Amino acid sequence: MNAPDLPAKRSVYAPDQAGLYFPQPPKFESAAEERLHRKQRLAAVCRVFARFRYEYGFAGHVTVRDPEHPDLYWTNPFAMDFGRVRVSDLLLVDHEGRVLEGSWAVNRAGFVLHAAIHRANPHVLASCHAHTTHGMAWASLGRKLDPITQTAASFSTDHALITEEAGAVVVEKSAGQKVAEAFGENKIAIHQNHGLFSAGRESVDEAAWWLIAAERACEIQLKAEATGHPLKQIPPEAAAHSSRHLGSPFIAWLHFQPIYDAICRSDPDLFD
Repeated sequence: MNAPDLPAKRSVYAPDQAGLYFPQPPKFESAAEERLHRKQRLAAVCRVFARFRYEYGFAGHVTVRDPEHPDLYWTNPFAMDFGRVRVSDLLLVDHEGRVLEGSWAVNRAGFVLHAAIHRANPHVLASCHAHTTHGMAWASLGRKLDPITQTAASFSTDHALITEEAGAVVVEKSAGQKVAEAFGENKIAIHQNHGLFSAGRESVDEAAWWLIAAERACEIQLKAEATGHPLKQIPPEAAAHSSRHLGSPFIAWLHFQPIYDAICRSDPDLFD
């Protein structure tokens, strides 16, 4: 049994020793408090993606549902540098692409895809998409990732290869719906000839980490295959073990916390 002053363990990484700090997702007293938290994390994700060089012109978008109005979502402004996005810059958008709060335009492809993902998948709280170098390179191969690392194994059974609208700029609602339906219950999706998408069930942090992990997994597999040697895949039972311990929403949230801490310290203006 846990010690009385220890919270229930959501992970084997949680300490058994009392009195030690271990990050835990926050609890909120009101929808307004939770809304501010989600917006702060979304703005931070934009800054992180800029730092990781995931930005590509105006491409890329991050969304999170509003806690009070789940049919609305917050997103980054169209064509604003990810590295300068602040909480006050974020847009509140409905599923028809109308901006209800904010003064910038919304990315047409972003709202078509994300609105469709949110509508077709009620379990998705947040979603990320970016035209990352390794993600686009891997997407051009039209293959799912192999479980050759713990990172890839963490979503080996729940990532999708989407071939619908492959290579096309998705700006029509019908096309967005096809992509969203193919996304299903997965953490990440490789959209053929396009790039990576991720989804978070519990937090923006989770969605951000899955995209970061997927980009890293794409990079690793591209480099491993470039050696010309056969890849040694993790056996299914070992991959399942890794997925159980590394593939939960809480673990993804936890992975993102040191990244969030670093961006808060270096970019305090994101909270403006």
